[in-house]
Amino acid sequence: MDILTLIGTALAFIAILGGQALEGGHLSSLLNGPAILIVLGGTVGAILIQTPLGIFLRSLKIVSWIVLPPKQQSKAAIEKIVKWSNTARKEGLLGLETIAESEPDLFARKGLQLLVDGSEPEVIRKILEVDMDAKEHYDTQAAKVYEGMGGYSPTIGIIGAVMGLIHVMGNLADPSKLGGGIAVAFVATIYGVGLANLFFIPMGSKLKSLVHDQTQFRTMIMEGIISIAQGENPRNIETKLQGYMH
Repeated sequence: MDILTLIGTALAFIAILGGQALEGGHLSSLLNGPAILIVLGGTVGAILIQTPLGIFLRSLKIVSWIVLPPKQQSKAAIEKIVKWSNTARKEGLLGLETIAESEPDLFARKGLQLLVDGSEPEVIRKILEVDMDAKEHYDTQAAKVYEGMGGYSPTIGIIGAVMGLIHVMGNLADPSKLGGGIAVAFVATIYGVGLANLFFIPMGSKLKSLVHDQTQFRTMIMEGIISIAQGENPRNIETKLQGYMH
């Protein structure tokens, strides 16, 4: 679990709501149904127009990474690769066939199968790089969905503010309706800017960072498999791959 995400979220709420209370404002004044409907509905609608369906669905699947990021067991992976290297030296590349069939990681399994098939190191690199780049691009586009929402929500908030002011101007003769319109106007702006800067943009940035970490992890696996194909010493392979742990 990413404890910094929880701490950051709690700190943001405490700072904003606490500041509101210290200034003598009522927390209930920040709750406005029409304003949140305008901002959230408009933002989601805009991002749906911008984003292909597959990428949008992927963005929903990876949003949990914000709190529960994928675990990259680099040390365990290096130990596994060294074990593969020792097996290849003792039994030949065909000795990895059984290991490849039982390997749970699809990327590593693909690399092992290429090894078993006797592919040249450069061929293995090209094939795995295509797979790795495609995966990174797809997940990065999914992460950018939240950055896009962070770009749209402040503008949608301004639209909500203008709508509230229009409502106010249309009811100047009825003072009882002025308060509600003004509340929607200002609260919609707060929602738009707050959601963008406290949630959507930070979420997008963190997801892109996690996607980059996954790419580095796959690069480590790829380099290990290529080193096995080149017949490198297992100890040298281990030393090389340990550089990815920093």
